[in-house]
Amino acid sequence: MATIKRITCLGSGFVGGPTSAVMAFKSDVNVTVVDLSAERIAAWNSKALPIYEPGLESIVFAARDGIQHYSLSSENTAPRNGHHVANAHSRPPSLFFSTDIDQAIKGADLIFVCVNTPTKSNGVGKGAGADLSYVEAATRNIARVATRSTIVVEKSTVPCRTAQSIREIASHLILSSTQGEYALTFGKLSANARPGVHFDVLSNPEFLAEGTAVRDLLCPDRIIIGSMPTPSGSRAAASLAAIYGQWVPEDRIITMNLWSAELSKLAANAMLAQRISSVNALSAICEATGAEVEEVSYACGLDSRIGPGMLKAGPGFGGRQKDIFNIVYLSESLRLPEVASFWRAIIDLNAYQKRRFTERIISRLHNNLTGKKIAILGFAFKKNTSDTRESPAITLVTSFVAERAQVAIYDPKVKEEQIWKDLIGIAGNRDDIHPYIEVCGSAYAACDSADAVVIVTEWDEFSNKNSAGKAQNLEQMPVLSERSTNYLSGSVANHKGLENSAYFRGTARDGNHVAPGSLGASINIDRRPSVDWSRIYESMRKPSFVFDGRNILDAAKLEDLGFRVETIGRASSKNEAD
Repeated sequence: MATIKRITCLGSGFVGGPTSAVMAFKSDVNVTVVDLSAERIAAWNSKALPIYEPGLESIVFAARDGIQHYSLSSENTAPRNGHHVANAHSRPPSLFFSTDIDQAIKGADLIFVCVNTPTKSNGVGKGAGADLSYVEAATRNIARVATRSTIVVEKSTVPCRTAQSIREIASHLILSSTQGEYALTFGKLSANARPGVHFDVLSNPEFLAEGTAVRDLLCPDRIIIGSMPTPSGSRAAASLAAIYGQWVPEDRIITMNLWSAELSKLAANAMLAQRISSVNALSAICEATGAEVEEVSYACGLDSRIGPGMLKAGPGFGGRQKDIFNIVYLSESLRLPEVASFWRAIIDLNAYQKRRFTERIISRLHNNLTGKKIAILGFAFKKNTSDTRESPAITLVTSFVAERAQVAIYDPKVKEEQIWKDLIGIAGNRDDIHPYIEVCGSAYAACDSADAVVIVTEWDEFSNKNSAGKAQNLEQMPVLSERSTNYLSGSVANHKGLENSAYFRGTARDGNHVAPGSLGASINIDRRPSVDWSRIYESMRKPSFVFDGRNILDAAKLEDLGFRVETIGRASSKNEAD
């Protein structure tokens, strides 16, 4: 087993950035993150990181700037990036961001490939298959530049058997299959690799959820490492497992063959999407019958065979739908049309949910939005992230603009330029849609003189429900010191969600409980005050509608204020429209 001391990560996006930061913080390796985008690398080297994830700033600053422990306090400290830092102790920096890709490859013992794999926009597989051009380009560059044997780890979401393509590009490969067992021989020289350079290819899929990425990295349910069933492949897998083993319990680090590891990521995301679509389908039945989807999903979640996770109805899921498209395309490629139809139905139902919620809003506003102002609260596809990929908000805004409504958008973490980027080309060009769209700096500005408010993202600040017991409203999440052997148990968080616990309970490797006060660092999670709905009501036109797409509002309280409230999975408000 080779000892890994230097890691290079190709790609500084949602996966590469946080993964590298936590690995540098928690292990004894140096990690260099490289990207073609000088602008993005400059942001990672600044105080304003290019992505938002709760807790990410503290870990990046600690590993990048050489701070051993962050202890956050509001007294006797100077603020840094909006946080107060006390008891900072120096440590050698172990996290670096650079645009010098070739140099980073040459110095690496192990290379993570975390580049983008978008859905194909043309050719065979258009609209479903994964575009692997960035993965192939990265692999060819590794083979061209690397001067010594290296472990190459695919971490990007890829179709099953992509590792075979990587290996064929990186090294001359003769691969045969006999009764499910692989025999392989590497040639000494290929068109890409240097003489004497050997590459082991591993699959280490990420299972990060936007909004909880730091927690998912610190307290993973599982670490999957796929390798070829050869002595060299096993040694490479053991080397990567040893890095994770510095903070993840051994029983959560699972090794398997390459193809199983690749498929596990697609399968997990597809099955999660299936659960969301199931409860969204039930929400339509609830609205038609008088049942309430919150009560139905709660009852179903009490069944131990089902569990409560991912049973929240909403306006349709966003995020990485490409994983579902990939599994549809894979099924079609394998000539499994019935299987492909099953997974495609999830995509179709999700589109239906977005369309159904939009049509319900238009219908309740008398099928006429011309000149009416609609406030959109939340643009990210879920809370605690700035990720907007395939957000339901994009569908809603596009439909409202087509109806010539005036749309005011507010999201506490999504930047204005990202909102415009998502809308231009879908809702129309900027000149055409600019007169109808305003991006606001607060919920109050967005709701001023509005006819209706639409809750699209479940940010805590929008909720008027009792927040007792909510993480002292997400104020702090402790993190272990960077090389501690203690481990934060994810059981509480996984069962109830981060918002239901102020602290993850620590568990040492020997199973003993670790008191929160003994943890080496504490991460501040940005918490904004809840909006004053009475103030919003006073500022709106009458009648004032609220469409709760996330079931985060106490409808009765709002109705007492005078609002007409429509909620996903619940029959129409008792206050009928005029």
